Amino acid sequence: MKIKLYNILFTFLTIIAINSYAQKGTLNRATQDYNNFSYVKTTEILLDVANKGFKSVELFQKLGNSFYFNNKMEDAAKWYGELMKLEENIDPEYYYRYAQALKSIQNYSESDKWIQKFAESIENDNRANIFKTSRNYLKEIELQSEDIELVNLPFNSPQSDFGTAIYASEFVFASSRGAGKNYIWNNKPFLELYSISRADDGTFENLKKFNDVINTKYHESSVAFTPDGKSMYFTRNNFFKSRLKRDDEGVNRLQLYAAKKGADATWEAIKSVHFNDKSYSVAHPTINSKGDKLIFASDMPGTLGQSDLYVVDINSDGTLGTPINLGASINTEAQETFPFINEKGDLYFSSNGYTGLGGLDIYRIHDFETNFKNDQSFSVENIGKPINSPNDDFAYYENLNTKEGYFSSNRAGGQGDDDIYSFRVTDCTQKLAGKVFDEKSNELLTGAKVMLLNNDGEIVAEQVVDDTAIYNFETLRCDSQYLVRASKDSYETSEKRIVSTSKRKEQLQLDMPLVMEEVVILEGTNLKDAFNLNPIYFDLNKSNIRPDAAIELQKIVAVLNKYPTMKIEVRSHTDSRASRAYNKALSTKRSNATIDYLVEVGNINADRLSGKGYGESELINKCSDGVRCSKEEHQLNRRSDFIIVKM
Repeated sequence: MKIKLYNILFTFLTIIAINSYAQKGTLNRATQDYNNFSYVKTTEILLDVANKGFKSVELFQKLGNSFYFNNKMEDAAKWYGELMKLEENIDPEYYYRYAQALKSIQNYSESDKWIQKFAESIENDNRANIFKTSRNYLKEIELQSEDIELVNLPFNSPQSDFGTAIYASEFVFASSRGAGKNYIWNNKPFLELYSISRADDGTFENLKKFNDVINTKYHESSVAFTPDGKSMYFTRNNFFKSRLKRDDEGVNRLQLYAAKKGADATWEAIKSVHFNDKSYSVAHPTINSKGDKLIFASDMPGTLGQSDLYVVDINSDGTLGTPINLGASINTEAQETFPFINEKGDLYFSSNGYTGLGGLDIYRIHDFETNFKNDQSFSVENIGKPINSPNDDFAYYENLNTKEGYFSSNRAGGQGDDDIYSFRVTDCTQKLAGKVFDEKSNELLTGAKVMLLNNDGEIVAEQVVDDTAIYNFETLRCDSQYLVRASKDSYETSEKRIVSTSKRKEQLQLDMPLVMEEVVILEGTNLKDAFNLNPIYFDLNKSNIRPDAAIELQKIVAVLNKYPTMKIEVRSHTDSRASRAYNKALSTKRSNATIDYLVEVGNINADRLSGKGYGESELINKCSDGVRCSKEEHQLNRRSDFIIVKM
């Protein structure tokens, strides 16, 4: 088992600490006549009802959706707005759609109100979390694919090489390859900072010690440079001005030092940061893209575990503020160390305090910088294979502009105790396929249009399916949310959300069943089934029309007005929970009450209407006399049918 030099450096720097880390793991459509069949557009019926002043959650939801999915956002906002005025308990997704519709018409302040309500009404939703942290939220980080190729860099030595920073086109890293004085605890040379250049052809050349002023006869490692390149922070033993300082137990701790670049491009003005102390260690710095935050590891007082991650402000004059522990949302009772923050503000670090593949694993917190600023909770995730292994994996570094990434590991097959590995930061993508079919008949819907939209509602890809009715998309990014929207003439648009939750390439399946928007009506058609009407409910032993039933009857009125020669028969049915004679009389009263409503309220000519009460003579389930049934089962038998008897 390899002796972990960086472990020795950080923990206790005693013989006990020499052991290695433990292994842990379209709506623009002409009216058509098909073989004397007639087609009614559902939206027109709903709009007719709503424009008469009738209101319901379902009515406004369907109207809003019909315009939303056809990108008529002004109309969508109108009807979603009516929905919100009802102040009913609704699916939070409607808050989100309303907010998006308002944003499309540039009503940003009102949109923010409803997206905020959405965020408050739903849990475990990325959209909600993004809004909570920033209204102009950052896009999901592009993750490297799990099948990326790892390259053991050719300049690794048989000793320990780890940590990467890029400065002025050079790689800066720590290595114990030197021939100087050996470290007493492992009989290997002390760590020093080295640099190496990379030629245009990708080869490495001109390996040298980084700087004789920075390097001393003791340990130097883990360097970070400010964005302007004028300052650097690095780890060193508590050795300053030729003096090696120890704590009360005789242990020489790690310290954090700062240096500035002089006029002649050399490093000078080296000084110990103000929160160093001989009684604890401070090490492994990283700096955010703005250059105003420094994150590091330490076991200073207040640490929750063996070592914690801390953050400190870098003031405009270069001084440092007071360190703040990142807290129990990140730190554990074990070790959190080697932090790195990328250009997007995502934080990477190594830990053996979380469930992993073994030893130190590398973990990630998306959008850490914004979350921390807004005091939001953190979600820590293992970045997985192949970067993590059963061994120690640490010192992660990436450049999103050049798509280069680096980390260090002591995994098997390396050249030395610790080696530096490189990889290309690539977009992790997944494939998505599915078929489009009629929800009732299962008929494949050739010519249906399928669109893939990202979480911002932007169209990523679209296809028109062939006779197989199968669509295929290969552009989904891993760990991202997408909308799949399917549409076809005469059908209602359908939309489903899909979340790519895994980090590896895989095939996802999502079928898209569609419901006919234009329904076939002819003699014998039951309008209740054709328009999927809600049941016409009556109060117990009564035959007056309730408000909820009135909305459904207005849909019948709209159809009758559209087809002025149509005649229908109203058939009312009861359940079996009374005598047959009583139920027959009650159903007749209810049929007559329904006809009276259509005539008196709907202004339908009575000559076009007929009715009959069937009592309990046509039950649709087992619930006859003497059979025990639930309330819901009896409810199914209490129904009204509207049968076309003449077109």
